[in-house]
Amino acid sequence: MSPRVGRTRWRRFATVLVPSVAACAALGIAMGQGVLAASFLISGKRFQVSADTLTARGFSAYGMVDVTRKGEHVPVLVTGARYSTISELCQSVLVEVPVLGEQTLRLTGGDDRPVEASNLFLDTTFQSAGQADFRGLEQGIAQGEITKGPVNPGDRNSRFFDPDGFGQQATSVTLTDVRLTAVALTAGTFNIPGLRVQLENGRHECF
Repeated sequence: MSPRVGRTRWRRFATVLVPSVAACAALGIAMGQGVLAASFLISGKRFQVSADTLTARGFSAYGMVDVTRKGEHVPVLVTGARYSTISELCQSVLVEVPVLGEQTLRLTGGDDRPVEASNLFLDTTFQSAGQADFRGLEQGIAQGEITKGPVNPGDRNSRFFDPDGFGQQATSVTLTDVRLTAVALTAGTFNIPGLRVQLENGRHECF
């Protein structure tokens, strides 16, 4: 394998870190200024998100289809929150690195003080929680009628958004022992106290 190929793949590998840390803030600023829509072409790479506790004020959930750069369609459940706090956050993604093989990139934070996020959207293919406590829950609401929680502006304008489709909303929700598999995460603001980013050889996922 030539050094040039190795460097190219390392650059691709490094871009995994950007959405996990810096791009959340940059994306939120750009969205607030109307520079770009809230949706984007996804890589299709799945990553894990876990948390000890996640609380949300203004909760929504609805079905969507994300699209990769290659044009592949990925059905997802979008979970939105106007304001959320997250304790003991973990994000992990597996990446193949030339010569070194499989590596795990882990982002953690919110151990002593909770992570805070506004206009948070998680596009997921799997969700579980040890306990879910809802207030003001409404299931079966038409997606186009969701008002208690946010709907991603980029989703609402998408041809894949069905305004008559099945939706869910709640005034608030508290989830414990959270496990998610996601293909995308966006937020207006995403503040992570005690942020740690670590690269480990082998598989060391969040769950």
